[in-house]
Amino acid sequence: MAREWNDLFIVNGTTAPDGDAASDAPERRSGVFRRLRENLRKTRQALSSEIQATLFDDLSEETWERLEEALIYADVGASTTAEVVEQLEREATAGSVSGGEALTERLTQLLAEIAKTGDDRIDIRPDPTVILMVGVNGTGKTTTAGKLAWHLRHEVGRTVVLAAADTFRAAAVEQLEVWASRAGAEFVKGPQGADPGSVAYDAIATARRDGADVVIIDTAGRLHTQDDLMAELAKIRRVISKQIPDAPHETLLTVDATTGQNGLRQAQIFSESVAVTGIILTKLDGTAKGGIALAIAHDLGLPVKLIGVGEKLEDLRPFDAEAFARALLD
Repeated sequence: MAREWNDLFIVNGTTAPDGDAASDAPERRSGVFRRLRENLRKTRQALSSEIQATLFDDLSEETWERLEEALIYADVGASTTAEVVEQLEREATAGSVSGGEALTERLTQLLAEIAKTGDDRIDIRPDPTVILMVGVNGTGKTTTAGKLAWHLRHEVGRTVVLAAADTFRAAAVEQLEVWASRAGAEFVKGPQGADPGSVAYDAIATARRDGADVVIIDTAGRLHTQDDLMAELAKIRRVISKQIPDAPHETLLTVDATTGQNGLRQAQIFSESVAVTGIILTKLDGTAKGGIALAIAHDLGLPVKLIGVGEKLEDLRPFDAEAFARALLD
């Protein structure tokens, strides 16, 4: 089973009501899990070929070493891997867990426990809720912003303003405008080269004037090593907070899973500059390094809130730690 959109959003102190609460819900969730499992095929194959072949036939020192190698190859990360393998080996040695199926199940549980950190929901109770989208060029940030707007509108019935604060890349503005039309969201942009903070300001003013529920601000992609652009992000945040003191309510960092450990470094630098509240991990379908989700959660304590496992609208999904771990190993 996998989380649905109504499990992701907090409304009035709870998760959002399920507009599709019908008899087909279990079947729909099972279908989501099947798609997730297929889209994580590359990472699962990288893990399973090692784990199934070696882990449970002979619990020798070599077995644990090969398990470590498999997890590190999947970019679970050295410290995360060491913690998981040490715990599993300790339990196996003590006899509290034995047998192939039981050990596989326990490994799945350990990975899920690490993947779930902090609050992986999105609170949309503030009126309006301001979501700031940040990330490196090429991570799918603009597309993700548009998809998120669509799901907010169609899954939980919220009105959305999309703001194109990437004022230097015309293609990004055009792309976001197409998504705004598709999602039924209002669209705010500025002249090319305009101050991104002014676009954010106008978007919030528009939301207040029209009574919109959520403002999603798409910023220019930037490398985490570009100090001037990172300073620009901090300025955008200041502009937002002057209008709404506790905003942005969410700062979501889009990370390309194919970059592996470099994605971990990006998350670390961005979180130091702009107080990231959650991760959106994209392109998981195209990599064997899907374990980076666990490394980010474990090493940085940042919750993964959304994952992208393909190009289609439905391929942006709420992150489900247990389903993710099971899809990796099942």
